[in-house]
Amino acid sequence: MPDQVDILEEITSLSAEDCFWVMQRVRNSFTYPLHIHPEFELNYLENASGAIRIVEDSVEEIGDLDLVLIAGGSPHAYSNHKCKFEGTTEMTIQFYRSMFDSLINKRHFKTIKVMFENAVHGLIFSRQMIIQIRPKLKMLSGEAPDSFRNFLILVEILKNLSLDGAARRLNASDKIKKFSHIDSDRLERIMLFLHENYHRPVTLTSVADLINVSESSLTRFLKKWTGKTFIDNLNDIRISEAACRLIDTSDSVAEICYKSGFNNLSNFNRAFRKRKSLTPTEYREKYAHSRFMV
Repeated sequence: MPDQVDILEEITSLSAEDCFWVMQRVRNSFTYPLHIHPEFELNYLENASGAIRIVEDSVEEIGDLDLVLIAGGSPHAYSNHKCKFEGTTEMTIQFYRSMFDSLINKRHFKTIKVMFENAVHGLIFSRQMIIQIRPKLKMLSGEAPDSFRNFLILVEILKNLSLDGAARRLNASDKIKKFSHIDSDRLERIMLFLHENYHRPVTLTSVADLINVSESSLTRFLKKWTGKTFIDNLNDIRISEAACRLIDTSDSVAEICYKSGFNNLSNFNRAFRKRKSLTPTEYREKYAHSRFMV
């Protein structure tokens, strides 16, 4: 058996005397490995289209704007993938969840409490919300920051984010805590392959051949590490892409169905409803009605 290794535990710069910590930098590559830390993290990326965001077993290619809230203890990282790194900037805000302990059950913080609970496996915010709160995000990295004023700005940012009706939870599993080197490489290759080919016909055989195992071995491998079947993993990615298209484009539901890799509208509607508890049309309408409520 290969040696088992823990995911890297990052020692962050957030001290016990601070409520939160902010870092902004220009990115020429993503090199930091899959890691965890106990602090909550709000991570904003600009002009990083084509990079891969990994949060637990969720692997997604991101667009030019990306904002994710990650609860403490969730493994996460970014991969260069297709990113050209032209004006790519990243802002990371880390804070202690405990600083809200005396307030989180008050009615004014109810939506923030729900947001924190939904961030256990990563919470992605809508493009419209990112554009709306981006000026406040950038205020936190000003040249002469006022720490108390910035704390109030952070609370306001979190409140606005908690009202984003189009935010979505990532499809992640509790089961991935430790990997062997071989298993980690195999899972990453599988997820990247599914993400890059979700819009095409993808077979169990083709993925098994990718990592040189039998179909039955692949089925057991995915069930062990993701808790899902091959087709459920593939459909999770397809539905995630479809949800983004429903929000960000005016394509018809039928067009989105086929662009997302489904070849049958009834199957698409059924799979979408299973994961989102709404039909594609209801999901789009809910977003349209909620995006101006902030």
